Amino acid sequence: MLDLVLNAGPVVKLVLLILLYFSLVSWAIIFYKVSTIQRAIKQSDRFLDFFWKKKRFDLVGQGIKEFNHSPIATLFREGYHEMLQLKKKSSDSIEPSDFSSKMDPTEMVGRALRRATTQETQRLEKYLTFLATTGSTAPFIGLFGTVWGIMNSFHGIGTTGSASLAVVAPGISEALIATAIGLAAAIPAVMGYNHFLNKVNILIGEMDNFSQEFLNIVERMERGN
Repeated sequence: MLDLVLNAGPVVKLVLLILLYFSLVSWAIIFYKVSTIQRAIKQSDRFLDFFWKKKRFDLVGQGIKEFNHSPIATLFREGYHEMLQLKKKSSDSIEPSDFSSKMDPTEMVGRALRRATTQETQRLEKYLTFLATTGSTAPFIGLFGTVWGIMNSFHGIGTTGSASLAVVAPGISEALIATAIGLAAAIPAVMGYNHFLNKVNILIGEMDNFSQEFLNIVERMERGN
């Protein structure tokens, strides 16, 4: 195979270099996302247990630093921070023109949670677009190299006037390796993309559920006041 690559034409070599780049970056992203997403899932599960065990926002806030990689912990931190800001504003004198004084506190906390959810979703989905791009384009890039190599093979047949297997086979072999490498780059990328997208969707669902629970608690606290 190494001989086929070295003896390939310049266009096919360029195609192979592009596919090698896609493959190496895809594998780097796969290893990176395995680490980050698994850590996010584990810390989120631990944080939920911690949250329901403490049952008090102030106590949860004191131990939030242990869950820096949990998207759900980030939601709590943003929501709790918004609550503290609202309490501080309510204790201070607020000008009548201050638009925040006209908004429902629960709605403001909800906005903070939605904003945090969007940011965490973007963080979790980071680099997945590259995997999707690799999975969809790498086979076509490899096919382009194959078509170009076969064109050169037929051109060689026309030049030499010989269509024997000894003349045709080497050129076609060089061409087909581009498709093979294109598939080798695309298959792991597609599998990784589907796997990570499924995990991210699970985390997004958990963030939505936590946001609803958090807002329910805030509403009950507002009624109690």
